[in-house]
Amino acid sequence: LFFSLMTWLTPSLAADAATVARFKGLEGTLNFAGGTAHIPVVQDCAKRIRSYNPKVRITVAGGGSGVGVQKLGEGLVDIGSTGRPLSQAEIERYGLRTFPFAIDGVAIVVNPANPVKALTASQVQAIYSGKVSNWKELGGKDHAIDLVTRDEASGTREVFASKLLKEAQIAATASIVPSNGAVKTAVARDPNAIGYVSIGHVDASVKAIVLDGIAPTQIAARDGSYPVTRNLYFNTKGEPSPLALAFFDYLYGPEGAKIIAKAGYIAIPRKGQ
Repeated sequence: LFFSLMTWLTPSLAADAATVARFKGLEGTLNFAGGTAHIPVVQDCAKRIRSYNPKVRITVAGGGSGVGVQKLGEGLVDIGSTGRPLSQAEIERYGLRTFPFAIDGVAIVVNPANPVKALTASQVQAIYSGKVSNWKELGGKDHAIDLVTRDEASGTREVFASKLLKEAQIAATASIVPSNGAVKTAVARDPNAIGYVSIGHVDASVKAIVLDGIAPTQIAARDGSYPVTRNLYFNTKGEPSPLALAFFDYLYGPEGAKIIAKAGYIAIPRKGQ
């Protein structure tokens, strides 16, 4: 009978059983805050984990990478998410540990009605610095370009600025919004807008721009041909709690990898694996 049950058990059920074991006997709340690129991953993990163990509750808030570090350092959350590496000063000030788990790209997006499909890095720099202010200069319609950007606490903004804008400063006329989702909403509503979001947030409501001949895809981000990429990180203050450790075991396992891929990112192995 034992042999029959084991041969009947599918790989997915076996994976579920292993997940249940990670959270067995645990209860409490695991609070996340920080980079908004991570929110879909945490939400999906939370839903599945709660179905395995209803005594485990997971909450997630945005605010940007800087907010994630601040709230984690002040003990207001258990895990802070960042779309950039921690600085040495942040690590030393708060005693933080970092867990890179995915590769993400940052895509330039416009409204689907915009005829412009491709830009060069120098054109994007000119747009965001205010040197180019009308779409007709780029092969589009005769309309002013509406810039949408993130605040300075954003890891998405940091990688966009450091890897694409280089030394160019973002024009003061740009509208500042608080999240990837807010950028996407602003661009979807405005046919003259341009913004930038995590590749995982690109959907039919916006059009991703081909940059220097390379489309912002997972494959291009993985092989390095698309240049505006970064790692995504979860961070803890000191050693992870038992509940946080169980979450990381799940995140770096088979189901976690599927959730990361579903969110539009590329899973990377746990350090030491």
